[in-house]
Amino acid sequence: MSNSRKSTFEEELNKNGKLIYTCVGNSMMPLLREKKDLLIIESPNGRLKKYDVPLYKRDSGQYVLHRILKVREQDYVISGDNRYQKEYGITDRHIIGVLTGIIRDGKTISVTDKKYLFYVHLWCDCFPIRAGVLWCKRLPKRIRRKLRQLHGTEGRKNR
Repeated sequence: MSNSRKSTFEEELNKNGKLIYTCVGNSMMPLLREKKDLLIIESPNGRLKKYDVPLYKRDSGQYVLHRILKVREQDYVISGDNRYQKEYGITDRHIIGVLTGIIRDGKTISVTDKKYLFYVHLWCDCFPIRAGVLWCKRLPKRIRRKLRQLHGTEGRKNR
């Protein structure tokens, strides 16, 4: 990326057929560690499958890397490994690439590795349980945020 402007993910994939970049965000924890793991993304070859991890671009322009939980006729049901909500309406036109490997501590882990596949099945097949645990774990934070919002609103009314 020697140009004065940064290349987009799409331009990098078109140019090199592969994109390697640092994981940003925590939505795919525990699989992907923020600012530690490198992601290997390649152009998709046909329709994606359940458990694939596409890099997609939302209509808002935001890039996201989440896992496919269900393939439907017109779209995909997608969620981050560290999220309890599902996203609907992601279609093939949104998808830019698909995760093919992870570089962790200098070692490449393929998405075909047996340990990776075990994790994927355990993590995704238990989605309802995992989603419930994550929802409960984050409940105190949501309550504190709501209380702060209410307190802030009441404080302005009393002035």
